[in-house]
Amino acid sequence: MASHPIGVFDSGYGGLTVFKSIASLLPQYDYIYLGDNARAPYGNRSFDTVHQYTLGCVEWFFKMGCPLVILACNTASAKALRTIQQQDLPRIAPDKRVLGVIRPTAEIIGKYTQSGSVAVLGTKGTVNSDSYKLEINKFFPEINVYQKACPMWVPLVEYGEYQSEGADYFVKKYLDELHSGATNIDTILLACTHYPLLADKIKKYLPHGINIVSQGPIVADSLADYLARHTEIEHQLTKTGSKHFYTTDDTADFDNHASVFFGEKVQSEYVHLKG
Repeated sequence: MASHPIGVFDSGYGGLTVFKSIASLLPQYDYIYLGDNARAPYGNRSFDTVHQYTLGCVEWFFKMGCPLVILACNTASAKALRTIQQQDLPRIAPDKRVLGVIRPTAEIIGKYTQSGSVAVLGTKGTVNSDSYKLEINKFFPEINVYQKACPMWVPLVEYGEYQSEGADYFVKKYLDELHSGATNIDTILLACTHYPLLADKIKKYLPHGINIVSQGPIVADSLADYLARHTEIEHQLTKTGSKHFYTTDDTADFDNHASVFFGEKVQSEYVHLKG
C-alpha cells in the first residue's frame, strides 16, 4: 500500500520543535519533514518570494503522497498560507489540505492572559505581516497585541550560540525594547519555532509571572482536533509511525542541527527543488 504521510514543512530547523510535539501527541501517523535550508531564512524575504518557495515545497509534499501539509513555519504561514489555500489548492489539488501555525495559536491565546495584553515575538516577516494581530483580534478583540521583531535570535539558534553570553545580550536588548513601548504584558508568544531554544534566557530577563507560550503543543492539539473533525482527510493517512526527514541543503549539517531541535537523532535525505 502506498504511504500517505502528514507533511511538516519549515524553511529550516525550527519547525522540528513543532514536529516534535505533533509526533509525541500523534505517534501513530506517518510523517515527512522538509527543511528548505538552502533558501533559509525566509524571515526577510518578500511575500511573493515566500509564496513561491512555500508553494514549491507544498507541491513536493503532494508528489510524496501527503494529503495534508502543516506549515510549521510562522513566516510561511504569515506570507503564503492564505494564497495557497484560496488560490493554489483549488487549482492544483482541491482534495488536499494545507494548514499553518498562526490560526491555532490565535484561537486560544486569550486563555493565557489575565491583563489582556499579549506580546508577539517573531521574525521581521511575521511581525510586518500583522498576521498575529489580525488573527488574535478576530477571536479576542479586547486583547492588546504588541509585536516585536527579534532578527538576531534565529541566527543565534542556527549557529548554536543560543546558550552563549552573546545570546544574553540580544535577548535582553529586544525584551527591553519591547517593554519600553508596551505596558501590562502578562503573556509572551514565541511566534517563531526557533525561539523555544531561547526560552530559558527569555525567562531570565522577564518579570516573574509572565507566561511564555510556545506553539508546538498548541499546534499538535489543534491538529488532533482537526483530524477528528475531518475524517475524509484522516482516513487517507497511513499509520505505521514512520518519520522521514529531508533537506534542500547538506544532510550532515542538517542532521547535526536537527537533533538539537527534535530531541533525538535525525538522519535526513537530500532533495533538490527547482527555483
